[in-house]
Amino acid sequence: MTFYPTDRLALFIDGANLYSAAKGLGFDIDYRKLLEEFRKRGVLVRAYYYTALVEDQEYSPIRPLVDWLDYNGFRLVTKAAREYTDAQGRKRWRGDMDVEIAVDMMQMAEHADHLVLFSGDGDFRCLVEAVQRKGARVSVVSTVKSQPPMASDDLRRQADAFIDLADLSEIIGRPSRLPRFIQESRMNNERENEADAEA
Repeated sequence: MTFYPTDRLALFIDGANLYSAAKGLGFDIDYRKLLEEFRKRGVLVRAYYYTALVEDQEYSPIRPLVDWLDYNGFRLVTKAAREYTDAQGRKRWRGDMDVEIAVDMMQMAEHADHLVLFSGDGDFRCLVEAVQRKGARVSVVSTVKSQPPMASDDLRRQADAFIDLADLSEIIGRPSRLPRFIQESRMNNERENEADAEA
C-alpha cells in the first residue's frame, strides 16, 4: 500500500464490519495501535468510528470501547439501534451507518488526500468512486482470507488499494481466538483421531 508522509489521512471505520472481519480472522483490534500505525503513514486529520448502540440496555459490551475511543483520538459517530423481530420470532437489532459514513467521506474528500475505509461492504463502491472523482485516493481495509470472505469484489476493484486486514493483524491486533473454520477443522480432526483409536 502506498502512503506518502505528507498525505493528509482520514480513517472511516465501520465498527460492526471491522469487528466481524477481525473475528473471522481470529483476533481483536487494538485501536491504540491502529491509530499509531496510521499516524506513522501520514498526517492523520481525523479517525471516525461508526456504530449503532442499543439505548435501553443496562450494560452494553460495546460501551467501554465506545467510551475509550471517544477519549482517545477518534471521532465517534453513533445512533440508536432499532429493534425488530426476525422470522423465527427472536429479538434482533439493526443499525446501519452507511449514510453517515458516506456523508463524512464526501465532506472529508475536500480536506484529505487519502481516505481509508475499514469496511468490505459492496454498497460503498459508488461512494468510493465519487470520492475519487473529487481527487482523493481511497484504500479499503477488509479481508478475503476469512470464511466467508468479508470484502466485496466490486469494492476491491474500485479502491485505489486494497489492504487485507489479515496482513495488518500483527501490527494492529491482539490475538484472542482462532477463526471458527480452524476451530471446527481441529475438532473434526480430533474426532477422526478418536474414532481411529477406537477401531
